[in-house]
Amino acid sequence: MAAAASAACRRVVGYQFGSNSGGIGFGRGGSGAVSPSNLGLISQNRNISQLVNSNGRRLFLVDTLALVRRLESQGVPLKQAEAITAAITGVLNDSLENVSHSVVSKEEMQKNALIQETSLSKFKSEVQSSQEHHFSLLQHETEKLRHDIEKMRSELRHEIDKLSAGQRLDLNLERG
Repeated sequence: MAAAASAACRRVVGYQFGSNSGGIGFGRGGSGAVSPSNLGLISQNRNISQLVNSNGRRLFLVDTLALVRRLESQGVPLKQAEAITAAITGVLNDSLENVSHSVVSKEEMQKNALIQETSLSKFKSEVQSSQEHHFSLLQHETEKLRHDIEKMRSELRHEIDKLSAGQRLDLNLERG
């Protein structure tokens, strides 16, 4: 675990102390990532480093021993240095957790974009299929209405022809 964690994690925060300001400054500093062999030895002496699980997926390596030593070198007692380090680590943990909840990763954005594209494509396909189906139904209904109109015309012509023939017959009978 320690080897994988130190290989997979980058040093996120290094603390430097400005001699002219007398305070804690944030920046890149320190000796870099702890090697896997040193990690086991150092952790036996004191709580040196903490692997911070942010959202259960990312690991950030915080070199708490280096921070405590730097605080001690500036004249802060050991207990206070450890308390300050614990507070800073807690704030960092909370900040990383808040950021991880409020920021979407690139992979999640790409996944959501792909899902949206797929949904949009599916929706377009469904709309087109629905339009084709309705168009087909309209064509079928139009053909049915045309057929009914032709049938009514034929029946109407037949009735008109029947009436005309009946009236001719009546006229011929009256004449004759």
